[in-house]
Amino acid sequence: MISLCIFDLDGTLINSLYDLADAMNHALSKNGLPAIERDNYKLLVGNGVSVLADRAMGTAEGSESELKNRILKDFNEYYSRHNKDMTRPYEGIEELLAELEGCGVRYAVLSNKPDHFTKELIHTLFPERSFACIWGKKEGYPTKPDPASVLAVIDRTGVRKDECIYIGDSNVDIQTAKNAGLKSIGVSWGFRTLSELTSAGCDFIAHKPGDILNLIRGVNNA
Repeated sequence: MISLCIFDLDGTLINSLYDLADAMNHALSKNGLPAIERDNYKLLVGNGVSVLADRAMGTAEGSESELKNRILKDFNEYYSRHNKDMTRPYEGIEELLAELEGCGVRYAVLSNKPDHFTKELIHTLFPERSFACIWGKKEGYPTKPDPASVLAVIDRTGVRKDECIYIGDSNVDIQTAKNAGLKSIGVSWGFRTLSELTSAGCDFIAHKPGDILNLIRGVNNA
């Protein structure tokens, strides 16, 4: 019985690609580095802002430098002002969340995006919806696919792991679910490819938001 859906944010609930790309390109250009084609950011995002900076700069992930610190500062300043310029929920997401509520299924969001940005976007883009938990990257918690944050969300909502399912658009999300011992739904409308999701070993695929509702109903009525 599924009583809690835990959603990734970027590429799953919302299409935020161009605002993320523009913020990082602003930071790169300001620091004398070449901008990157917007659509190429589909392969760069997903592991948090620090890794995004590493990938955009072409440096090893986890590297630290004065230049990287400037890029992160410039990214955060720009993104804080422009994170809703083009970002919108995917078509059908609002309806999906409303129908989950109608079925008595709660939902939460877990993102590698900094916590304050995650909460700001959810409260602005989904003002009518009641999330059981909104959790972004927090100090003291490693980024996904480490399971610490998803397990914290489950603990906060008071449900059992076998009552939860994790939903996302990338191999990071599917591995997060596996690391936490959860079933997963991969969504094909996001930033990554269907082959990435199937190769990562997702349990189910959703090609449109309504498929998620049908999958939950199928599991719960089995």
